[in-house]
Amino acid sequence: MRKYLFSGAVLTAIFAGVGVIRATAAGPRDWRLALMWVSWLASLAIAIGTVSDESKRAELEREFRQ
Repeated sequence: MRKYLFSGAVLTAIFAGVGVIRATAAGPRDWRLALMWVSWLASLAIAIGTVSDESKRAELEREFRQ
């Protein structure tokens, strides 16, 4: 869990979510708002997937070296 919380990509995606939440609270409700949420969810999913992939790759490299 720590590898996800301290990853730069995941942290960036989480902080971008703060901007989306502020835009939701202050802005008009139209198709652009829905697109912002979809975009944010996609970037968060990609960041989490990247951390997971890097973790698996590092684990395989450790096993290969032993």
